[in-house]
Amino acid sequence: MAVVNTHEAKTNLSRLLDEIQEGEEVVIARGNKPMARLVPYSAKRPVRRPGYLKGKIRVADDFDSPLPDDVLDAFEAGA
Repeated sequence: MAVVNTHEAKTNLSRLLDEIQEGEEVVIARGNKPMARLVPYSAKRPVRRPGYLKGKIRVADDFDSPLPDDVLDAFEAGA
């Protein structure tokens, strides 16, 4: 993964795009602080499979019950 400063990125954008097209990643930094990561564009989205997590997630029976007073007070005190 190449790291380039903003000036170099502006000056060499076409070259960087060629590298990205070949699968490389490029990080653009400002003052040695990474600011952005350029990666190859992929129009493909992951295939979603309905029911994939069936049986792996459990919701408690009292999920939507009112909160106990002490917990509710703690939330309201933080607001």
